Amino acid sequence: MVIRVPSPTPAEVYAGFGIRTAATLIDSVLMLLITAPFPFLLVVLPSETAVLALSTLFSAVLVILFWRWKQGTPGKLMLRLRIVDADSGGEPSLRQRCLRYVGYVLSTVPLLLGFFWVLWDPRRQAWHDKLAGTVVVHPPRRDLPATTAPTSVGNAGAGSPSPRHWP
Repeated sequence: MVIRVPSPTPAEVYAGFGIRTAATLIDSVLMLLITAPFPFLLVVLPSETAVLALSTLFSAVLVILFWRWKQGTPGKLMLRLRIVDADSGGEPSLRQRCLRYVGYVLSTVPLLLGFFWVLWDPRRQAWHDKLAGTVVVHPPRRDLPATTAPTSVGNAGAGSPSPRHWP
Protein backbone atom coordinates (compact mmCIF):
# COMPACT_ATOMS: atom_id res chain seq x y z
CA MET A 1 0.00 0.00 0.00
CA VAL A 2 1.44 3.34 -1.04
CA ILE A 3 0.69 6.36 1.14
CA ARG A 4 0.82 9.66 -0.70
CA VAL A 5 1.79 12.70 1.31
CA PRO A 6 0.51 15.95 -0.19
CA SER A 7 3.25 18.52 -0.48
CA PRO A 8 2.99 22.25 0.03
CA THR A 9 2.91 24.49 -2.99
CA PRO A 10 6.23 24.47 -4.86
CA ALA A 11 7.47 27.64 -3.20
CA GLU A 12 6.41 26.59 0.33
CA VAL A 13 8.31 24.26 2.63
CA TYR A 14 7.06 22.54 5.78
CA ALA A 15 8.60 24.08 8.90
CA GLY A 16 10.74 21.71 10.93
CA PHE A 17 11.23 21.13 14.64
CA GLY A 18 14.06 23.60 15.26
CA ILE A 19 12.46 26.68 13.75
CA ARG A 20 9.09 25.85 15.30
CA THR A 21 10.75 25.45 18.71
CA ALA A 22 12.46 28.83 18.28
CA ALA A 23 9.10 30.44 17.42
CA THR A 24 7.52 28.84 20.50
CA LEU A 25 10.29 30.16 22.74
CA ILE A 26 9.80 33.68 21.36
CA ASP A 27 6.04 33.39 21.92
CA SER A 28 6.53 32.07 25.45
CA VAL A 29 8.70 35.03 26.43
CA LEU A 30 6.24 37.51 24.92
CA MET A 31 3.27 35.82 26.61
CA LEU A 32 5.10 35.83 29.94
CA LEU A 33 5.69 39.57 29.59
CA ILE A 34 2.03 40.18 28.76
CA THR A 35 0.59 37.99 31.52
CA ALA A 36 3.14 38.87 34.24
CA PRO A 37 0.80 41.46 35.83
CA PHE A 38 -2.06 38.94 36.18
CA PRO A 39 -1.11 37.87 39.76
CA PHE A 40 -1.88 41.44 40.84
CA LEU A 41 -5.52 40.63 40.07
CA LEU A 42 -5.58 38.70 43.35
CA VAL A 43 -6.40 42.02 44.92
CA VAL A 44 -9.80 42.07 43.19
CA LEU A 45 -10.44 38.39 42.34
CA PRO A 46 -11.39 35.83 44.98
CA SER A 47 -8.79 33.12 44.34
CA GLU A 48 -5.67 31.98 42.50
CA THR A 49 -7.89 29.66 40.48
CA ALA A 50 -9.86 32.63 39.14
CA VAL A 51 -6.63 34.42 38.18
CA LEU A 52 -5.29 31.27 36.50
CA ALA A 53 -8.55 30.77 34.60
CA LEU A 54 -8.58 34.41 33.46
CA SER A 55 -4.92 34.25 32.41
CA THR A 56 -5.50 31.01 30.49
CA LEU A 57 -8.58 32.37 28.74
CA PHE A 58 -6.78 35.61 27.89
CA SER A 59 -3.82 33.67 26.43
CA ALA A 60 -6.09 31.42 24.37
CA VAL A 61 -8.06 34.33 22.93
CA LEU A 62 -4.90 36.29 22.16
CA VAL A 63 -3.24 33.36 20.35
CA ILE A 64 -6.38 32.48 18.37
CA LEU A 65 -6.83 36.14 17.37
CA PHE A 66 -3.22 36.28 16.15
CA TRP A 67 -3.78 33.08 14.16
CA ARG A 68 -6.84 34.73 12.59
CA TRP A 69 -5.17 38.09 11.97
CA LYS A 70 -1.75 36.97 10.71
CA GLN A 71 -1.93 33.13 10.39
CA GLY A 72 0.69 32.85 13.11
CA THR A 73 1.89 34.10 16.45
CA PRO A 74 4.57 36.79 16.77
CA GLY A 75 7.30 34.15 17.03
CA LYS A 76 6.14 32.45 13.84
CA LEU A 77 5.85 35.79 12.08
CA MET A 78 9.36 36.83 13.12
CA LEU A 79 10.69 33.58 11.64
CA ARG A 80 8.58 33.86 8.49
CA LEU A 81 6.26 30.94 9.25
CA ARG A 82 2.53 30.68 8.86
CA ILE A 83 -0.21 28.23 9.74
CA VAL A 84 -2.33 26.99 6.83
CA ASP A 85 -5.07 24.45 6.19
CA ALA A 86 -3.36 21.14 5.43
CA ASP A 87 -5.62 20.31 2.47
CA SER A 88 -6.12 23.63 0.70
CA GLY A 89 -3.11 25.66 1.84
CA GLY A 90 -5.54 28.45 2.67
CA GLU A 91 -6.42 30.17 5.91
CA PRO A 92 -7.59 27.80 8.67
CA SER A 93 -11.17 28.11 9.88
CA LEU A 94 -12.16 29.22 13.39
CA ARG A 95 -12.92 25.58 14.22
CA GLN A 96 -9.41 24.56 13.13
CA ARG A 97 -7.84 27.34 15.19
CA CYS A 98 -9.76 26.35 18.31
CA LEU A 99 -8.97 22.65 17.81
CA ARG A 100 -5.32 23.53 17.31
CA TYR A 101 -5.22 25.43 20.60
CA VAL A 102 -6.92 22.58 22.48
CA GLY A 103 -4.46 20.23 20.77
CA TYR A 104 -1.59 22.07 22.45
CA VAL A 105 -2.72 20.53 25.74
CA LEU A 106 -2.87 17.06 24.16
CA SER A 107 0.59 17.56 22.65
CA THR A 108 1.99 18.61 26.03
CA VAL A 109 0.54 15.98 28.36
CA PRO A 110 2.61 12.90 27.39
CA LEU A 111 6.07 14.44 28.01
CA LEU A 112 5.73 16.83 25.03
CA LEU A 113 5.57 13.86 22.63
CA GLY A 114 2.99 15.67 20.49
CA PHE A 115 5.50 18.43 19.76
CA PHE A 116 8.38 16.02 19.08
CA TRP A 117 6.14 14.28 16.52
CA VAL A 118 7.28 16.97 14.06
CA LEU A 119 10.69 15.24 13.94
CA TRP A 120 9.45 12.15 12.10
CA ASP A 121 6.18 13.21 10.51
CA PRO A 122 6.48 13.59 6.70
CA ARG A 123 4.49 16.84 6.76
CA ARG A 124 6.18 18.07 9.97
CA GLN A 125 2.84 18.07 11.80
CA ALA A 126 2.62 18.05 15.58
CA TRP A 127 -0.40 16.40 17.18
CA HIS A 128 -2.23 19.71 17.42
CA ASP A 129 -1.70 20.21 13.67
CA LYS A 130 -3.06 16.73 12.93
CA LEU A 131 -6.09 17.31 15.17
CA ALA A 132 -6.85 20.65 13.50
CA GLY A 133 -5.89 19.68 9.94
CA THR A 134 -3.17 22.35 9.68
CA VAL A 135 0.49 22.56 8.70
CA VAL A 136 3.15 25.18 9.39
CA VAL A 137 5.01 26.38 6.31
CA HIS A 138 7.65 28.82 5.13
CA PRO A 139 5.69 30.98 2.65
CA PRO A 140 7.32 32.07 -0.61
CA ARG A 141 9.26 35.32 -0.52
CA ARG A 142 7.43 38.17 -2.17
CA ASP A 143 10.51 40.21 -3.02
CA LEU A 144 12.10 37.55 -5.26
CA PRO A 145 10.60 35.85 -8.30
CA ALA A 146 10.12 32.11 -7.77
CA THR A 147 12.61 31.31 -10.55
CA THR A 148 15.51 33.32 -9.11
CA ALA A 149 18.51 31.06 -8.56
CA PRO A 150 20.93 31.58 -5.69
CA THR A 151 23.96 33.63 -6.63
CA SER A 152 27.53 33.13 -5.57
CA VAL A 153 29.00 35.61 -3.11
CA GLY A 154 32.62 36.54 -2.63
CA ASN A 155 35.18 34.74 -4.77
CA ALA A 156 32.90 33.59 -7.55
CA GLY A 157 34.34 30.60 -9.30
CA ALA A 158 37.19 30.22 -6.78
CA GLY A 159 35.79 27.05 -5.28
CA SER A 160 33.71 28.78 -2.61
CA PRO A 161 30.26 27.30 -2.21
CA SER A 162 27.30 29.50 -2.92
CA PRO A 163 25.34 30.54 0.18
CA ARG A 164 22.16 28.78 1.14
CA HIS A 165 19.12 30.93 0.38
CA TRP A 166 16.11 30.29 2.59
CA PRO A 167 12.66 30.58 1.06
